[in-house]
Amino acid sequence: MSIFGFRKTAMITPEEALPGRGTPMPVPERHEVLGTPLTPPYPAGSEVAEFALGCFWGEERAFWQVPGVITTAVGYEGGYTPNPSYEEVCTGRTGHAETVRVVFDPGKVSYEQLLKVFWESHDPTQGMRQGNDVGTQYRSAIFYKSEAQREAAERSAAEYGKKLAEHGYGAVTTEIVPAGEFYFAEDYHQQYLYKVPNGYCPDHSTGVSCPVGILPA
Repeated sequence: MSIFGFRKTAMITPEEALPGRGTPMPVPERHEVLGTPLTPPYPAGSEVAEFALGCFWGEERAFWQVPGVITTAVGYEGGYTPNPSYEEVCTGRTGHAETVRVVFDPGKVSYEQLLKVFWESHDPTQGMRQGNDVGTQYRSAIFYKSEAQREAAERSAAEYGKKLAEHGYGAVTTEIVPAGEFYFAEDYHQQYLYKVPNGYCPDHSTGVSCPVGILPA
């Protein structure tokens, strides 16, 4: 059981969710590493992808290092509580997952290539956890922004699931759901591992290569 008597590995209902607040968390104007805008509007022609794959500190770094990525940010998505705090998300009473927003230039990097980074950066078979990080906020999820993203995500999940099975892993538990409201996390979480180079950053990747990223967009 989590604090307040809630099970952190069981999704809550909207009625159980914390009330949250009407004011968004303040975030920096610029990405600490890339120097690009953290919040909209983003450059013309860019696209947005959003992924949940465990602790967002290390996972954000994995994406900002990809050529063609314009900016990244961390936040909370997939739950019910408006503008939640990190402490609230950690109780399991908001329903949100720790999420990375990736703004990218589709002329330089495809959504499929970002899916490859997603799959290879965590273990998508663990359900409501990543290693010792246990709770619904650590679940694996793809929040798709279009039908094209949904189709690509479902196709890659099926193909990567076969690869994982060949290496003895269980079924993929990743949620593939429409993107909802993305709530930016607090300032100190943004590009955390750039600000704190020796910060906590567990590696939960399986070591299994994903071939889907080499497919054309």
